[in-house]
Amino acid sequence: MTGPLVPFREVVLKVHSRCDLACDHCYVYEHADQSWRTRPKTISDEVIFRTAQRLAEHAKTHALPSVSVILHGGEPLLAGPARLRRICEELTSAFDGIAALDLRIHTNGLQLGPRYLDLFSEYDVKVGISLDGDRAANDRHRRFADGRSSHPLVLKAVELLRQERYRHLNLGLLCTVDIENDPVAVLDALTELEPPLIDFLLPHATWDDPPPRPDGSPTAYADWLLAVFDRWQEQGRPVPVRIFSSVASTLNGGPSLTESLGLAPTDLVVVETDGSLEQVDSLKSAYEGAADTGFDVFAHAFDEVAAHPGVRARQLGLEGVSETCRRCPVVRSCGGGLYTHRYSSAGDGEGFDNPSVYCHDLAALVHGIEARTPADAVAPEVADPAGLLAAQEDLTRTLLARLHADLDGRGGERWAQAWELAAVLEGSDEGARGLDGVLAHPYTRTWLLDALDALHEGRAGAPSGAADGLQTLLGAAAVRAGLDVRVPVPYRDGVLVLPTLGRLTVAGPGEHGTVLVRAAGDGFLAGPAAGSAERRIRRSAAAGPGWLPVRGFALPGAPFPGHGFVIDDLDPYRDCFGGAPAAATLDAAAAARLGDSLTEAWTLIGERAPAHGARSLDGPLTLTPLTGAMPGEPSVGRHGYGALGIGVDGNARTLALTLLRGVRRARFRALVDVADLYAADGSWEHRMPWKDELVPLSGLLEAAYERLALAVFDHRFRDGIPQALDTLEGAAELTIGGKRLLALMRKEF
Repeated sequence: MTGPLVPFREVVLKVHSRCDLACDHCYVYEHADQSWRTRPKTISDEVIFRTAQRLAEHAKTHALPSVSVILHGGEPLLAGPARLRRICEELTSAFDGIAALDLRIHTNGLQLGPRYLDLFSEYDVKVGISLDGDRAANDRHRRFADGRSSHPLVLKAVELLRQERYRHLNLGLLCTVDIENDPVAVLDALTELEPPLIDFLLPHATWDDPPPRPDGSPTAYADWLLAVFDRWQEQGRPVPVRIFSSVASTLNGGPSLTESLGLAPTDLVVVETDGSLEQVDSLKSAYEGAADTGFDVFAHAFDEVAAHPGVRARQLGLEGVSETCRRCPVVRSCGGGLYTHRYSSAGDGEGFDNPSVYCHDLAALVHGIEARTPADAVAPEVADPAGLLAAQEDLTRTLLARLHADLDGRGGERWAQAWELAAVLEGSDEGARGLDGVLAHPYTRTWLLDALDALHEGRAGAPSGAADGLQTLLGAAAVRAGLDVRVPVPYRDGVLVLPTLGRLTVAGPGEHGTVLVRAAGDGFLAGPAAGSAERRIRRSAAAGPGWLPVRGFALPGAPFPGHGFVIDDLDPYRDCFGGAPAAATLDAAAAARLGDSLTEAWTLIGERAPAHGARSLDGPLTLTPLTGAMPGEPSVGRHGYGALGIGVDGNARTLALTLLRGVRRARFRALVDVADLYAADGSWEHRMPWKDELVPLSGLLEAAYERLALAVFDHRFRDGIPQALDTLEGAAELTIGGKRLLALMRKEF
């Protein structure tokens, strides 16, 4: 099984194949593959030129915005300043006008001095230095062949890189983990140097040559790293630590930030000093020739390497890990571990079809970081209804600000005046409350999304339509605020609609224009200009000549007086529920009957499932009648939080199930809008017990969340919920926020 070819965005260029240290944990010289002995010591001009040309060709073919080239070894500084300059010149020239070039070098730092750093500054070559901690830790492995310490020289290089003139080149420190070292002392020594990043690396090992575990603990490396994590927390997280950031990212639904963890496809290739093209360098720890592809820069394009079976095997995501890993709930974060660390030469899992030799460590590390993640790092909206409402309003305000930015002056004078009026409303408590009221209206989101789509698609009249919409919202906001501010509000086809308030007929069919609207007493005045021509409308009045208010219904037992639902069959943006169209405006008798039926349904919910009744509402619920909607099945469409599309037929029990389902579905969709509950980067499917079908985790989580509310109302819906919760518990896709929601669901059950 293979997916689409993944182009290389990162290239390790071996510029020198020898080293001036004799580190006993080095995979190049001390592990299974000894091919370094037959390589040229220094990369040649021909290899440099062909690599630059091939790589630029690859970037152009795949329209890559940037490519990282990491100068490596051996010890790359042994190539000397002249050779390194040649490399920088060739690569920079080849990439000119094709893609951005990100040059880096990884060094032990022993040779680093101003002559190198001035060169690197000229070509913006970032520098990463290997350092294993304090002197005792560093000298455990990183020594000269005669046993001398390398620590003083490495510190000198780090201090040089910290100077103001070179600080912009500092990439950070790479530290190989040794559990014999004191983790606190190691971290303290590294953070004292104030690097921009620390990267902890597990020592390369395989099932044939496993990592040392002096006390036999299967989680010794996790324990060591978690001790570092705890100390790092105590210090106030002064420096980013890549392995911790990567786990935190994946736990919150984001990508992995390192090749050694996560399921992202590899996009790295190695060019040896003789021009050979190889797979990831760490494979040299597995067996002789494990990294070989048989290709080189003289005869082969990088696309040929990208299609190599060994490379493709590391691009399969979930399908590329062992069966054991696919069933593991932390696989999103650990990704089965580094590919090299899965190797075994014997047994059923011969080759790389195994969990990592660090499997127990990786699981313990992920669980340990998750357990140490403070509650405030989890989206508060998951457990806090008020927080969810605030986050939804913030999202609407963000969309409004984006529309203003995207218009970029094209909205004309009307938009500019409306935007200025919005700022005026925000400047008073009453005005801000009025504006909050219309921004919280679900169909305000529909208008914003439609306006943005129209603008980006270049539809005729999009800027003018955006100005119409904002003026309409501001007219409603001013009336709600009770402010004596005249707002020009457009009307179409003789009808003026004030969102959340109602609809006023101001002219004959087919007529378009603008009226001035301002608050007055318990209602508002509307007319072509200030003066006697203005009509006075009472907001709370029943339907009068030309005026039809949005019909609201209070519910007994609601969180505060007057809290309940509205039937909105007036808003022009209510037709946003997908398959079932919005019904025409109901006449007074039909609206009253529907209101009575809905009130009866809420009463029934309050009796049988009080926790899901009127007092469970986060705010006013907007219900829009739909034509042809299935009984008992609510619609959640393209709008903000708090609206449901419902059928107008059905008895109280059917309507009760509709409301239970709909409120939960709307709340779940609102959560997904503002919080990462799960990741969608795998091909996982999970069985839905009550339907016995396979669905993505998102579908199972949403369905279980809905079904929990139904099960309180009718115990027949309890079937399958325990199995679903157990499945969710073991799912790899759930983020920390998703797991918190799952914990709340278990408590509810």
